[in-house]
Amino acid sequence: MTSNRRDFLTSMTGVAGLSMVSAPMAFAATATAAASAPYKNASLPVDRRVSDLLGRMTLEEKIAQMLCVWQKKTEIQDASGEFNAAKAKQVYPHGIGMIGRPSDRQLGQAAGAGDTGGVKNRNALETAIYTNAAQKWAVEETRLGIPLFMHEEALHGYVARDATSFPQAIGLASSFDPALVQQAFSVAAREMRARGANLALAPVVDVAREPRWGRIEETYGEDAHLSAEIGKAAVIGFAGDNPVLAKDKVFVTLKHMTGHGQPENGTNIGPAEVSERTLREDFFPPFERLIRETNVAAVMPSYNEIGGIPSHASHWLLHKVLREEWGFQGVTVSDYFGINEMASRHKLAPDAKEAGYYAIKAGVDIETPDPLSYLSLADLVKEKRVSVKEIDTVVRRILKLKFQAGLFEQPYVDANRADSLTATADAVALARLVATRTPVLLKNDKGLLPLDGKKVGKVLLLGAHAKDTPIGGYSDIPRHVVSVYEGLQAESRAQGFELAYAEGVRITESRIWGQDEIKFVAPEVNARLIAEAVAAAKNADTIIMVLGDNEQTSREAWADNHLGDRETLDLMGQQNDLARAIFALGKPTVVFLLNGRPLSANLLAEKADALVEGWYMGQETGNAVADILFGRANPGGKLPVSIARSVGQLPIFYNHKPSARRGYIDGSTKPLYPFGFGLSYTTFSISEPRLTKARIGVGESTKVEVDVSNTGKVAGDEVVQIYIRDDISSATRPVLELKAFKRVTLQPGERRTLSFDIKPSDLWFYNMRMERVVEPGSFTIHAGPDSVQLKSVKLMVG
Repeated sequence: MTSNRRDFLTSMTGVAGLSMVSAPMAFAATATAAASAPYKNASLPVDRRVSDLLGRMTLEEKIAQMLCVWQKKTEIQDASGEFNAAKAKQVYPHGIGMIGRPSDRQLGQAAGAGDTGGVKNRNALETAIYTNAAQKWAVEETRLGIPLFMHEEALHGYVARDATSFPQAIGLASSFDPALVQQAFSVAAREMRARGANLALAPVVDVAREPRWGRIEETYGEDAHLSAEIGKAAVIGFAGDNPVLAKDKVFVTLKHMTGHGQPENGTNIGPAEVSERTLREDFFPPFERLIRETNVAAVMPSYNEIGGIPSHASHWLLHKVLREEWGFQGVTVSDYFGINEMASRHKLAPDAKEAGYYAIKAGVDIETPDPLSYLSLADLVKEKRVSVKEIDTVVRRILKLKFQAGLFEQPYVDANRADSLTATADAVALARLVATRTPVLLKNDKGLLPLDGKKVGKVLLLGAHAKDTPIGGYSDIPRHVVSVYEGLQAESRAQGFELAYAEGVRITESRIWGQDEIKFVAPEVNARLIAEAVAAAKNADTIIMVLGDNEQTSREAWADNHLGDRETLDLMGQQNDLARAIFALGKPTVVFLLNGRPLSANLLAEKADALVEGWYMGQETGNAVADILFGRANPGGKLPVSIARSVGQLPIFYNHKPSARRGYIDGSTKPLYPFGFGLSYTTFSISEPRLTKARIGVGESTKVEVDVSNTGKVAGDEVVQIYIRDDISSATRPVLELKAFKRVTLQPGERRTLSFDIKPSDLWFYNMRMERVVEPGSFTIHAGPDSVQLKSVKLMVG
């Protein structure tokens, strides 16, 4: 710790040894005229406290609650980057509503969350000190003492230095295990709250139907039901199930409403020219379900436009649908610079002020990441274009959440405990467990996997990610990332086989997500590495290749000079060249993919003896890969997306309409691997589905029962999936829709009967008049291990 930082920590230590960072008495003893005001009384109902506080606020103080500071943190920090109350008072005399990413040390530079390859971000202690200092200013040195929201990113774990990194979102979805996902985000919430953060900009519940889009890794895949189930688990993990926030929980922000996951030509923020029917049936459901069923505090509009209207300007989307139809009571938070982009990119408004006018009228409550468009709100009120009543409505929502978070009573955290609550032994163990449950076994010819350490002979590990381990976008630097090489080294020592290594191929010169420029490795460099790998492979008995993408070849394209979307889905660089050369040797070869987007891995699917889709597996990658390859864990993940053979097949999502996928003259319309697919080291039998009632009324429910048996020789997991097809309907319906699933672990020979509810909400759709109805008629209920291998029964509704 530097002397400046040590002095700062000392200065934050209260009189008589009472640590300010451990909930200072100064807060309770603040002698102001407002100390006895009703809003300070925690025993009063929240709504009364809100009304009392709102009635005391000036227009400027109200607008301040709608503002956030991120890059402009430089205006409220000293030269060493620590929070400076005097500067904050000068720049924001009326207070501020939110600070963005307090853990980062970005000094006025636009950059992504997490590691940018520059200055290291704050650790747990430093972040807690920062948030406590900021809250001290807000609570003790502003007129009304309104505490701050502190938002952080948490896509697959808290995006902060040393925090626990879990598998990327698309990997979490492939687990088909909501209970485990809930546990992972409970850890993320605990680590965030320990440092003073109280609002997560997560989860992403965009339905992703465009694999060229670099942000597909941030999603839970192409299916609305799966996205809703995994998203619901994430929300409960983050926020719990009580509107009053527990001390180890954080509020969530659902992202991004909506259509974001099917952008024009696959490029980020491109228009989503989809119909209202498509929105309501495919993109809205995860948002609607989570808002109705969980404690969602915030919703973030998407960057894209639909029908010529950017989401940040869509009153229909943010008010008519979100609030009037779904009853959402929380706040809406703009995406970073999303309001201003209506002027700078969409050309909807001539300047930031007019963009702000569009946004406030549409229903955007808080501008992030910095005050820009909403700096003109006071002028809009003076011009009578925005009413004080409209401002009050927004601020009332903001204040209510701050009361429900308990921030008025306890705005501080114990900084001295923050590090001890980070990456704890149970969190690391959970990260390893989750990482073993996300990989999908795509191919296992001749039962090559699991490997037997006594029979593998000399093992050669090679490939782009054999030692260099990507963990995906929205990541900082964990305490330790276990490489595949490290995991297999431990395995070789334990089992006594020889392990050799060759790099084989490189993709990019670096893989730092936040850096703009991407430098691909020169072909001549890879030619040399491939030749060295082939020479090493000739002396090996078993080969393990680790290939895929990295944080630069698939990522969020947040600027014209920071791209991340792709025109192909092929393995990048010379990875296929390496694979061809290795396959030509005829040695037993396993390919393990680490990547964020579904890849058109045609060569690997044809030639590899075993192929595993691992996605990005988080900090415990190497340990989990060893667990999978050597059979301590039996892969049970399923694909949350369809894998295309080529971009020419796009879109390739499974729940298409009956008129789609007629055929090509030069290829197949069937995906390389279908949605829901995944193999195991054992085999399973799934019975035909049985209905407890084969005929129900339009408002009634029934149950479907399915027997699943482990017919193999080892314990394993199967995911039984229930799909429904409305056979004849007044508006066209998809050929299949996932409506339920359960992941079960079965011992050899074990049989279990699973029961699933079939409710009206599983049968309804939007008719020609855009009314949500259940129509009388026949429905086909399918059950199986994926979206292709299905057995069926008929349900009559009338």
